[in-house]
Amino acid sequence: MDFLAPGTLAEALALKADRPDAVPIAGGTDVMVEVNFDHRRPAALLDLTRIPQAREWHDDGAVVRIGAGVPYARIIAELGDVLPGLAMAARTVGSPQIRNRGTVGGNLGAASPAGDTHPVLLALDAEVEVASTRGGRRIPIADFYLGVKRNALAPDELITAVRVPKTGAPQQFCKVGTRNAMVIAVCSFALALHPERRRVGAAVGSAAPTPRHATEAEEFLAGELTASGRWEAPTPLPDPLTRRFGELVAAAASPIDDVRGSAAYRRHALSVLARRALGWAWHDYTGRA
Repeated sequence: MDFLAPGTLAEALALKADRPDAVPIAGGTDVMVEVNFDHRRPAALLDLTRIPQAREWHDDGAVVRIGAGVPYARIIAELGDVLPGLAMAARTVGSPQIRNRGTVGGNLGAASPAGDTHPVLLALDAEVEVASTRGGRRIPIADFYLGVKRNALAPDELITAVRVPKTGAPQQFCKVGTRNAMVIAVCSFALALHPERRRVGAAVGSAAPTPRHATEAEEFLAGELTASGRWEAPTPLPDPLTRRFGELVAAAASPIDDVRGSAAYRRHALSVLARRALGWAWHDYTGRA
């Protein structure tokens, strides 16, 4: 196994173009586990930890651009106020040691249906920045996931950053597992309110071959909030509305039975998570309005 250690993004892209079989690592929290257990034996590892710009983030007022190498611990400490949903998800990732090493870029690259940050990025309509020696492009997050642990990257491309819009409104993330962290989610759910666009973002994780939007639930809730005038003058949400929202979130999933939970349990849990997340987010929204 070859070990490639570029010092700049340009060097990394050149190496990836020359060695498309090289597997990128930042924190190594997924890849090195597979290597250590001999579940994976890549021809080469492409270490991205020496690239300074990969560990930077910038806020332009509307969008936060997070370099692919920014670890979860920094998202929690530095971005909790502007991207609360992403910070909530980051807090549930592994142990403190894992959060110091693991990155959102790595989560995206692995493209696991159970990745904790995926539902939040979907709910926030994020974009994934990728680059190669041929140039760069942005991939809408909903188009990034192609299947179980499959993403839209070309063989010569690397993830450089994720661009996350700021909503200025409440966001929530919650998941079901045997404990709050250091566990793979049985299922997860993220919610983001977009009052300026009169839109709701809702997404499920670990309940389908890919993370996915709960589109009907998003449209239902946004329509109800608009029709009732609650965006402008928020009042408590009626129980039938929250229950219907939960039902539509559960219906968006296509889960399987496995050792962590049955399909029926995942659907039930998603309905409960959605109702709770909506209650928490709306409580926060009514306090701000």
